[in-house]
Amino acid sequence: MPHMIWKGAISFGLVHVPVQLYPATQSEKVGFNLLDKRSMDAIGYKQINKNTGKEVTRDNIVRGFEYEKGKYVVMTDDEIRAANPESTQTVDILAFVEAPEISFLSLDVPYYLAPDRKGEKVYALLRDALKDTGKVGIASVVLHNKQHLAALIPVGPALALNTLRWADEVRDFDQFKFPDEDTKKAGVTPKELDMAKRLIDDMSDSWDPGKYHDTFRDDIMALVDKKVKQGKVAEVMKVEEGGEAKASADILDLSELLKRSLKGGAPAKKAASKAAPAEDDEPARPARKTTRRKRA
Repeated sequence: MPHMIWKGAISFGLVHVPVQLYPATQSEKVGFNLLDKRSMDAIGYKQINKNTGKEVTRDNIVRGFEYEKGKYVVMTDDEIRAANPESTQTVDILAFVEAPEISFLSLDVPYYLAPDRKGEKVYALLRDALKDTGKVGIASVVLHNKQHLAALIPVGPALALNTLRWADEVRDFDQFKFPDEDTKKAGVTPKELDMAKRLIDDMSDSWDPGKYHDTFRDDIMALVDKKVKQGKVAEVMKVEEGGEAKASADILDLSELLKRSLKGGAPAKKAASKAAPAEDDEPARPARKTTRRKRA
């Protein structure tokens, strides 16, 4: 059971739903420690003055906000704490919006909200009402002494609280150079668009996150296990220099790439048979279900 972050209530109108907040994700990332290769001792960090290169003691370190280049306003910890919003232990719903209106770019950190203090009925009421209307709640909540905008989302049997990035934290499209949304102006022909749609249809599948794995982590953990079994627990893995470089991909015409993909060249949908079809034969129909994709 994950550690509960806090307990409080969802508030909308005159309705209060007692809930407990839990993290919805867990980290499975591969982590490495920096070591002294001579002794395997851990390497630490020093806080130094970037101008003089000398170490600075903790009592001489202050927090400063750079309001102009090279100019700072120094703020004490008490002043920073006073500016933090007061924790209310409440998920205050500000509005309900259509779920598709929220961009994936705005989503930040997900949490689970579990019912508390015999609040199962009103919890289920809110969850099912959101499901039936296709809406999500936009809420204000204070977590870890920081104010967040969040989306209250029904997910299966649960209500999830996904913190959202503020509007000024998501970069505007006009900061980048994207192709024109008008297909013709972007240089895409109707034939190419049709082939792309057919390719998407051929590669379409139901979403099953269990099919996909962090192969880098799997490989690293297998290597760690191998080294432990071999007793190589104090050695630093060296990266071999040189070696054969991967051949760069040929630059092909977009239409040709789409044609090849539709004819069975799509990496996710190749037939399992090892026998290659004759040049004039019709390639085998791509398999519909795969758990791991091979590179062409």
